[in-house]
Amino acid sequence: MEVNNKTIWVTGASSGIGMELCKQLAERGARMVLSARSKDTLIALAESLPGGLGRHWVVPLDLADADNLLDAVAAQLAEIGPVHVLINNGGISQRSLFVDTELSVYRQLMEVNYLGTVAMTKALLPSMIAQQQGMIVSISSVAGKVGSKLRTGYSGSKYAVVGFMDCLRAETAQQGIQCLTVCPGSIKTNIAVNALNGSGEAQNKDDESIINGMPVEQCVQDIIKAMLKDQDEIVVGKGISALAPTIKRFFPRLFNRMSARMEYR
Repeated sequence: MEVNNKTIWVTGASSGIGMELCKQLAERGARMVLSARSKDTLIALAESLPGGLGRHWVVPLDLADADNLLDAVAAQLAEIGPVHVLINNGGISQRSLFVDTELSVYRQLMEVNYLGTVAMTKALLPSMIAQQQGMIVSISSVAGKVGSKLRTGYSGSKYAVVGFMDCLRAETAQQGIQCLTVCPGSIKTNIAVNALNGSGEAQNKDDESIINGMPVEQCVQDIIKAMLKDQDEIVVGKGISALAPTIKRFFPRLFNRMSARMEYR
């Protein structure tokens, strides 16, 4: 799908991959709908994009409040008009052992990463089907393809996104809808700093793999290429984070031994 003059809604637009997607897509001529919890950050971002607030929209949303997302999105559509692409990017990670992690943390991860994605898609997909054109892009993770220590909740929520997108792709294949699942590996963002610990607080420290990961600008370039080519699923990253799904697929026992030996603290 070409993005010039298309309206593209991005969740998690206030930082990381989401913010960079807004910048690069706006440079390509897209009209952006920016969503996250931080209104001030979104306004500043919109003002920095080509055309500013006269061309782009700011819609603060909390993905953890999935029950109210349908009404919140519907209230904006009359002003925004047809949305051609939804990018489900908003999410949160986790770094804690299963035995040390409170159940409430698992609930929060599923509400934000999975149910937030489902609710946003539920809100915008019907109008895309009606116009027989549209694209749903969901940012899962390599953790949605393979598991590793300290990520039981995060990985579970991202596996759910991959499964959801596989089903959605099959259901909408004859209705003009393209579904792209993106599985980033280690990307240089604040995802590790903001990751939840076992008590549900941000761990406030980075991971070595993230520090040495792929620059976010390159990651977003790869995502946009996949959008333009109407691809179904891509893995984005470098090194072991990009190779992990392939190793798991063809050498599952080797991968499981490697994952058990790796230390993350």
